[in-house]
Amino acid sequence: MTDKQALRDIARQRRQNFVASLDPLAHRLAFKAIPSPLTRMIGDAQTVALYVPMDDEAPVMRLAAPLLATGKLLCLPRVIDRLGGMDFLPWERDDPLHPGPFGTSHPDPGDCPVAPDVIIAPLLGFDRRMNRLGWGGGYYDRAFARYPDALRVGIAWSVQEYEEIPAEVWDMPLQAILTEVEFIEEVTA
Repeated sequence: MTDKQALRDIARQRRQNFVASLDPLAHRLAFKAIPSPLTRMIGDAQTVALYVPMDDEAPVMRLAAPLLATGKLLCLPRVIDRLGGMDFLPWERDDPLHPGPFGTSHPDPGDCPVAPDVIIAPLLGFDRRMNRLGWGGGYYDRAFARYPDALRVGIAWSVQEYEEIPAEVWDMPLQAILTEVEFIEEVTA
C-alpha cells in the first residue's frame, strides 16, 4: 500500500488534472445544491461548518446559499497553531475573511468560537469505507474528536476516490461524502 505522503502527492496532481480538464459549465454547476439525503441528515442541525477552498478543492462555499435558505448558521474553521489546533468561528456570506496560516482564510478572530453540528471537511482522497485523506496536519481529525456528535461530511471531486485510504487508529471515518456526481452515505450494519 502507498504511504500517505506519496498518496497525497498523487491525489493533488490527480485532482489538479481533473479540474483543469473539467468543462467550465460542469464546474460552475457542481456543488450548487444539497442532495435530498444530505438535507435529511442535517435537518435538525443548527450550525454547519464549511471551509474556504484552496486551489482546486471542491467549491464547497457554493453550499452556503442553500444552507442559509434552510435556516442554518454557518461557521468556518480557524487554524490556531501548528500543532493541529483549530476552532470554528461564525460567518455570514458578506463577512470579510482574514488570512490565516497555510494559505487559509477565516472570519474575524474576535468572534467567539461555536460548536458545529455538522463539519464539512475538505479531502485529498476518500474510499468507500469512509476513510479520509487530508493534508496531513491532523486539524480535522482533532476537530472530529473535539466534536464527536457533529456529523462528519467530506466534499471532493469524484476523481478523488481511491480503492483504499490508509487509516490510523485516531482517524475518524466520515459519515457521508459529497462529490459532483454522487452522495455516499456510511453503511451501517
